[in-house]
Amino acid sequence: MLARVANNLFWMGRYIERAEHVARYLNVNYFSSLDAPNELSQSRQFVLRSMMFFVGEPIVDESVILKEEDILYNIGLNPALPYSVINNVKFARENANSARDLISTELYESINKFYHFVINYSVEDFTKKGLYDFTVNITEMTAILRGKIRGTLLHDEVYAIIMLGINLERATQVIRIINAKYNDAVRAKGSYGDKIGHSFEWITLLKCVESYDMMRRYYKKTPTSISTLEFLILNPDCPRSVINSINQVHKHIRVLDESKSPNKNSTAFLISKVKGEYEFKYAEEIEEDIQGFIEKILDNLVQISLKMENEFFNY
Repeated sequence: MLARVANNLFWMGRYIERAEHVARYLNVNYFSSLDAPNELSQSRQFVLRSMMFFVGEPIVDESVILKEEDILYNIGLNPALPYSVINNVKFARENANSARDLISTELYESINKFYHFVINYSVEDFTKKGLYDFTVNITEMTAILRGKIRGTLLHDEVYAIIMLGINLERATQVIRIINAKYNDAVRAKGSYGDKIGHSFEWITLLKCVESYDMMRRYYKKTPTSISTLEFLILNPDCPRSVINSINQVHKHIRVLDESKSPNKNSTAFLISKVKGEYEFKYAEEIEEDIQGFIEKILDNLVQISLKMENEFFNY
């Protein structure tokens, strides 16, 4: 396989996963604010600022009044902004086109359907009344794409490369969502008498990554900062957790690097090192310095991605 084609497969997986997380963040934050327990979390300006913080363009000046239609358009359907859902879907399809002969017809047709749904979606409908329909369709279509990847491709190096992209992006997006909701929790000052430990934002965070029900089943209690961080970062059985994603990256990199003792400068070695570090973390350690932990793990994920691209996809 050409390195260029492998790179296209890797980024196809990443863009599919990224589109889903951006869409769900829009959905959950917008609609959960209707049931929020305190006035600030119900504020539309608070929600819009949270959205902008998540996509990497925080609005620091509190005096700036954000226009809802503009924010939704920019994050959802603005072709001029790299973080928009429409661009993530476009990039996923472009990468799929470049690796057309390596993926199944069923997967390609689903990506094409996904692309045409987004590209033809009415901007007016989306910004005024279609947010729920649009975001739910995005999350459902990305789930279908992952099903086509698992169910129609040979589980060989092509599959491994796509899954490397999906899982690396999932870990990155979950950490970025944790960062955004932690920022919201600090701003909201909690709703049950303490600073952030029992903030409503932890419930919203779990819903953003489709983990609320399973977290309640696992802990049998209302989410707190400790239990949420433990579940979404350190629980290997949670399919959306950071450690689960790193474990999957470790598993799939072994398809590309079959050496029993990876070279210390290899991607496989770096992934094993990061995996070992987070397998033995405590949630209490993370909570002591959430911001520092977020910065460190994001840096780890970037380093893994860069090393992977240099080792396997550099053309």
